[in-house]
Amino acid sequence: MGDLMTKAVELMVAGMGFVFVFLIILVFATGWMSKVVAKFAPPEPATPARTPRAKPAAPASVDPDTAEAIKQAVAKFRSRDKK
Repeated sequence: MGDLMTKAVELMVAGMGFVFVFLIILVFATGWMSKVVAKFAPPEPATPARTPRAKPAAPASVDPDTAEAIKQAVAKFRSRDKK
């Protein structure tokens, strides 16, 4: 049984070692590729400065007929909810 556990631990260490080495290589390769792309890529176009937007005009006052229709609609909606 001891020989089997020894082989299992050796296999685990070898597998973890390969993964660790692969990840280290991957980190360096990614950094190298970033430098290469930054060197050969065209420069990004300059973004134009934002101009402040005009504030919307204040809404015109609501005529009395429209205001009354809104009040009646709200009252009808609220009375329907209470039933």
